[in-house]
Amino acid sequence: MGLPKIVQVRAFVTRGGGADYHDQKGGHWIDDHIATPMSRYPEYRQSRRSFGINVLGTLVVEIEAVDGTVGFAVTTGGEPAAYIVEKHLSRFLEGRDPSDIETIWDQMYFSTQYYGRKGLVVNALSGVDLALWDLVGRLRGQPVHQLLGGAVRDELVFYATGARPDLAKQMGFIGGKLPLHHGPAEGEAGFAKNLSLLADMREKVGDDFWLMYDCWMSLDLDYATRLAHACGEHGLKWIEEALSPDDYWGYAALKRQVPKGMLVTTGEHEATRWGFRLLLEMECCDIIQPDVGWCGGLTELIKISALADQHKKLVVPHGSSVYSYHFAVTRQNSPFSEFLMMAPKADKVVPMFYPQLLGEPVPENGRIKLSALDKPGFGVELNRDIELHRPYPR
Repeated sequence: MGLPKIVQVRAFVTRGGGADYHDQKGGHWIDDHIATPMSRYPEYRQSRRSFGINVLGTLVVEIEAVDGTVGFAVTTGGEPAAYIVEKHLSRFLEGRDPSDIETIWDQMYFSTQYYGRKGLVVNALSGVDLALWDLVGRLRGQPVHQLLGGAVRDELVFYATGARPDLAKQMGFIGGKLPLHHGPAEGEAGFAKNLSLLADMREKVGDDFWLMYDCWMSLDLDYATRLAHACGEHGLKWIEEALSPDDYWGYAALKRQVPKGMLVTTGEHEATRWGFRLLLEMECCDIIQPDVGWCGGLTELIKISALADQHKKLVVPHGSSVYSYHFAVTRQNSPFSEFLMMAPKADKVVPMFYPQLLGEPVPENGRIKLSALDKPGFGVELNRDIELHRPYPR
């Protein structure tokens, strides 16, 4: 017997805080002079909000079954993604058995291929896919990790992304990933500041704690290679997303040129099995970092992970809270996870999607026990006190 059929798909938009971590206000470490592809322009260097990283807002997708059960998910995309969900993607779900996940994904992807393939369209598709997995879990009374075949470990182990790895170490994390602050346009003075920050942090955390640099697509091959070698003496574990996500050839060269033992990682802004196949077959990196809310959802992440396993590469999803936790706990090639420090000063552990999600688990001493992920679906609820705007009701 099939599950109760889908009766309606709804897309909402909300702005500010929590799930929309691109829209943090002034004084937050995540928006403090971080190197970006726009850092070449002085007027867009100090704040990512100045060039519009926050313009889209958060997308919330709800999928309701005929018995009243609702699955939901959050990702980025705002009003444009909401339009795509309501006006195009909804036709492939309404009236269907929600367990038809593979067929629904296939139809959503290939029906949008002429204007999609990556970016905003795949963000929207990812939100629908995650909401569908949440709905199926709720209807079956099972957490998503059980739907995926069950956990292979009894806890998740985390590194922290934030401005204060020294504090992250005290909180029990296994490592700390720093944002790179200065790109090539800031010359040798900026280069020296990047190196000095890493050296100072290494002195604070000691030699047994991972330190990494998140470069957020801001560098060219020469700068990235020089930075990797200069940071090598300070024990940099990996250099992340140093180049444009379209520069597969540059990543392949970078991987060949970094110091022995240093890892090259990327994939946060890559999408679908076809994009990740290029990264893997061209030997572009050691670890891929898909964001489950951007790469095609959980259905596609399963395929991406299988490709990575075939190439003997690790999969460490970009921080996306419960949406990646349920996946990572079921995969041997995802031995640790990322936690994005959303406290403005990166000095305490707070839920990544606050205030949009209720019941979101957070690491304690750098770990989350499997028992914290035992509720049906993704195990969280949507905060109904948050104002939701449905711009394209049908």
